[in-house]
Amino acid sequence: MATEQILIIAKTYPAPSSKYDELVCTAGVRMDGSWVRIYPVPFRKLDFDKQYKKFQWIECDIVRRDADKRPESYQLRNHNAIKLLNEIPTDKDGSWHQRREILLKKVYTNKANLIKDAYEPDKMTSLAVIKPEKFLDFKIEKADREWSKDKLDSIKARAQQIDLFLGERNPFEVVKKIPYSFSYKFADNEGIKSTLQIIDWEIGALYWNCLKRNNGNEQKACDLVRKKYWDDFAKSKDAYLLLGTTLEYHIKKAPNPFLIIGVFPPAYQLLESLF
Repeated sequence: MATEQILIIAKTYPAPSSKYDELVCTAGVRMDGSWVRIYPVPFRKLDFDKQYKKFQWIECDIVRRDADKRPESYQLRNHNAIKLLNEIPTDKDGSWHQRREILLKKVYTNKANLIKDAYEPDKMTSLAVIKPEKFLDFKIEKADREWSKDKLDSIKARAQQIDLFLGERNPFEVVKKIPYSFSYKFADNEGIKSTLQIIDWEIGALYWNCLKRNNGNEQKACDLVRKKYWDDFAKSKDAYLLLGTTLEYHIKKAPNPFLIIGVFPPAYQLLESLF
């Protein structure tokens, strides 16, 4: 596979991995609008000059993931060979014209059509953009406060093996688990309702930042997350949802295998005059 240029669109919140300590799933698009999923990526262990940002072009060598039949799924041939390129800045009016042009080449408005394409053998769509007809709610629910003990024990055991081999302590610590789950409830253009969890890195980072600013008050932190995702995004912006399937539920043909991996909330575009 030749080196490709990919525009980073979303990163999921880090999750523990017994092999890599911690992993992130990254979604991006090529210039033609075709999607790419890059996984696994030990993002926080990459050198600083390899840690890409959202809406930044990167150059990398990717190969198809044999264990993952979803056509968008690739893995990096060499994590240390990522080359960071230019970023696409926001427009002063907030409408993000260039970002729209690349990302919104195909937008779903109908849930049934999206699910149909996900399970069509010649498509198997697993990354997509959907434009809700109407946002109905932003839900916050309590979740497990800690990662799986078995997974953490496996990571600790691996770290101890590395410590013994290298003769030094591994300073890396797995990211904290968010003790809440955040979801959007929305309706498509036929009024069909969906409730999908948001798993992107940004909402996790927002929660921890709000928690810190409010001296550990979780209720205030959750209120500020709601304000951003409900008042600022869903109610005030021309918001689109970036969706991705989980491999497990895609293979099982779940009724809806998608999760929200990012939110794209540009300002509304003013209609240009016809005259």
